[in-house]
Amino acid sequence: MTTSRKSVLITGGAKRIGSVIAKAFADEGWHVVIHYGKSRDQAENLKQRLPSAEIISCDLNDTAAANAMIHELAQRLDDWSALVNCAAVFDLDTAQAMSSTIFDTAMRVNAATPASIAQAYFRHARARGGRSLIHVTDQKLANPNPDFFSYTMSKHALAATIPMLSMARSNDQDRVFGIAPGAILASHDQREEETEVSHRMNLLHRKTPPDEIARTALFMAKGWLASGQTVFVDSGQHLVPQPRDVLFLARA
Repeated sequence: MTTSRKSVLITGGAKRIGSVIAKAFADEGWHVVIHYGKSRDQAENLKQRLPSAEIISCDLNDTAAANAMIHELAQRLDDWSALVNCAAVFDLDTAQAMSSTIFDTAMRVNAATPASIAQAYFRHARARGGRSLIHVTDQKLANPNPDFFSYTMSKHALAATIPMLSMARSNDQDRVFGIAPGAILASHDQREEETEVSHRMNLLHRKTPPDEIARTALFMAKGWLASGQTVFVDSGQHLVPQPRDVLFLARA
C-alpha cells in the first residue's frame, strides 16, 4: 500500500489502548498501520472503520521477525513519521516469587523488541519531517509495588532506552518520548465494580480515559515537546504510594 498521508505504526494497535491511539491518529488524517499478534479479527474490524489503514502481523517475541517487519514497511511508506510501541504482555509474578518464563517473555516483548525496532525505525524509515518514537511505559516507573514483578522490570528497562535513544539521534528533528499511563482499562479478571474502585486510586480520584493517552501520543508526534521526555498520564496515580497493584487493593 502506498499513501501520501503521514504514516504511523502502532504495535498492539488492534485492541485496548492501542486501538484508541490508532483511531485518534486516523481521525487526524494519518495512515495507520495496525500491528497485531493474535487479534486478527479485531485488527480487521478496526481497519474497516478507519479512512486509511492496513494491518500487519508479527510475533514480538521474535525480535528478528519484528525487525524484518520494520524493514519491509520502511521500503514502501514514504512518510513514516511515527512509531508507537504500545504492545505489551502483563502477566503476574511477584517480588517474592519471580517466574523465569514470565520474565523472559516480558523482557523480550516489552523491552528488547521495542528497543530493537526503534533502532531499525531510525535506520530505515523515511519521513518528510522529523520522526517520532513513542514508548508506552507505565506509572509503575515512579510508583512500583511488588506485584507484576517481571512486567515492572521490563517497563523500567524500556524507559531507560528513551534518554539513550534520544541522545543517539543523528537528526535533530527526530524525537523520542515515553507515555506512562496509570490504570486505564480493566485487567485480568477484574469485575466492573472493581475497575470503578481501582481506577480512581489516584491523586484526582478520577478514571483516566484512554483517549487522554491517545491525545498525548498525537501531541508528541507533532514534535512540539523536547526529545527524551516521559509524560505521566494517570490522574496523578504515580504520586500516590501503593503497596500492591490497584487490582488487588480494590479487592481488599
